[in-house]
Amino acid sequence: LILELISGSGWLLWPAACAGLLAVITKLLPLNWQPATALYALLTIAATYAGRRLMPGLAGHSPHNINDNVGRLVGHHGKTVGAFNGRAGRVFIDGKEWAADLDEDAALTPGSEVEVTGVSGAHLKVRAV
Repeated sequence: LILELISGSGWLLWPAACAGLLAVITKLLPLNWQPATALYALLTIAATYAGRRLMPGLAGHSPHNINDNVGRLVGHHGKTVGAFNGRAGRVFIDGKEWAADLDEDAALTPGSEVEVTGVSGAHLKVRAV
């Protein structure tokens, strides 16, 4: 649990909770180490799967995460730096130049206004405005 508090990853929360649950179970039902280990493994797998499924905020990026400097650009407007080659080009948004991909086919000239619709890796997904 201390490692989870230090890392904040969300992945160590479930094994820590299962260790606590197993401590209570072994206090009530005396188990040898083999069944206790198997029970811990099953509890950890089930809790991790259920926790990640039921609490998706821990698994992915939140739109309200102030540390996600790329994700917060969704909805922002900017201008193209140069003409797009097919669907690929570069845009200037929020004081920085970014690699961008167009959502649809459009002929964009330098200085055309675009809106960020999403993020794919280090590329912004944009549409013409």
